[in-house]
Amino acid sequence: MTEHEHVRVAVIGSGFGGLGAAVRLRREGVTDFVVLERAGGVGGTWRDNSYPGCACDVPSHLYSFSFAPNPEWPRTFSGQEHIRAYLEHVADVFRLRPHLRFDSEVRMMTWDAQKLHWVIETSSGHLTADLVVSATGPLSDPKIPDIPGIDGFTGKVFHSARWDHDYDLRGKRVAMVGTGASAIQIVPAIQPEVSRLTLFQRTPPWVMPRVDRAISGAERWLHRRLPFTTQARRGMLWGIRELQVQAFTKRPDELGLVERLAKRNIARAVKDPALRDRLTPDYRIGCKRILLSNTYYPALTRPNVDVVASGLDRVEGSTLVAADGSRAEVDAIVFGTGFHVTDMPIAERVVGADGRTLAEAWKDGMRSLRGATAAGFPNWMTIIGPNTGLGNSSMILMIESQLNYLADYVRQLDVLGGRVALDPRPAAVDAWNDRVQERMKRTVWNTGGCTSWYLDANGVNTTVWPGTTTEFRSATRRVDLAEYEVVRAARPAPAPAARSTRATKAVAEA
Repeated sequence: MTEHEHVRVAVIGSGFGGLGAAVRLRREGVTDFVVLERAGGVGGTWRDNSYPGCACDVPSHLYSFSFAPNPEWPRTFSGQEHIRAYLEHVADVFRLRPHLRFDSEVRMMTWDAQKLHWVIETSSGHLTADLVVSATGPLSDPKIPDIPGIDGFTGKVFHSARWDHDYDLRGKRVAMVGTGASAIQIVPAIQPEVSRLTLFQRTPPWVMPRVDRAISGAERWLHRRLPFTTQARRGMLWGIRELQVQAFTKRPDELGLVERLAKRNIARAVKDPALRDRLTPDYRIGCKRILLSNTYYPALTRPNVDVVASGLDRVEGSTLVAADGSRAEVDAIVFGTGFHVTDMPIAERVVGADGRTLAEAWKDGMRSLRGATAAGFPNWMTIIGPNTGLGNSSMILMIESQLNYLADYVRQLDVLGGRVALDPRPAAVDAWNDRVQERMKRTVWNTGGCTSWYLDANGVNTTVWPGTTTEFRSATRRVDLAEYEVVRAARPAPAPAARSTRATKAVAEA
């Protein structure tokens, strides 16, 4: 990074959001941009999460960019290695490599109100940018609970998103803490290898069968030769999920049938009534994300697995003690305890127009305009911002909608011309969030009787979008300048006019 480098746009992160933003900028004719990535390669969460069994719970043809279809997906639900390879392919095909700056973690971004640009400090140097697109993603910074005694644990400890591949779990006594999407993939993957596996389950998830299979060579040939078949497959997958949204957002009682099917899934796999009771949730299905697995429940019935229906309370040497008093001797602890979603660490590194960090501005909850921009932070945009998450479909659909908004944002800056910035009006941010939260009241995520990572510390759902992806795409199709204050650089005061010699002489004689 050269000293005093200035770019038009700085993109933070090289996962789906960051690479998508880079592609869209190039398509808009913007080539003066960089993609700042703290790691040594692209991929985001699909680079960081390499734990055993890691795979996506959204069908492959829907979990990919519409502008970069992949006819070669090997399975209907692809694994981590295939998704990361896809993102590497996107970086190559769309000629993004020259824009990528690896090992460049953003330490601070500060808005310069005089020059109307962002001053960005990274681990590899400094630069300035007219516009910042933050695509760090909500699933990028692991959350490990503060467990008393964990510092004195004599064995190995790591988070699922920071898997230690140098540590051999074979023959070890392992504790899995958490029962989220990562845990239900890790448990069946490591169960055959470990001597004993203890699952600390604070809340059981609803798990449905995973209809996964290999995509045949004939299917892949067809998708290569007739691209519209790939589009049709994607469209069908999208349409099914759009039709499901009403049950999640407006009529949660309709999820009762799905709940009965989920209970049958437990009954088929788990014959022990006591274990089945521990694994059956007491909240409405859909309140937490519905998980997909054919191997999770069978793994929990194996002789070397113990299910503790309680959270981890403390650690005493090599002994783990649950909140219900259960004790387990272990050699390693794997935390599958999620990420900093409603308290994203990047917010502490963004300093806005009034000198406050984004974390300070959001101390009472994340709030943005159309999931993209925040009042007091001109020319700053986030991909997968507040209330843009989904409970039943592909986040790539939401990302592409936000890319539409980014493209129009850049166009509006061009039309306005000169040194200019857009700052969301607080009233517009309030109006948008009021509408979102009003719709949220009747959703299953708010009424289902669970506590999930969708909710912030105040119990407010600042994570999920309470509507269809079609509605969100319509809401982010273009930038409404009425929702923004147009900020221009202050013009310097004109210098006083020089007096003529005659005028000067007249003043002197007077």
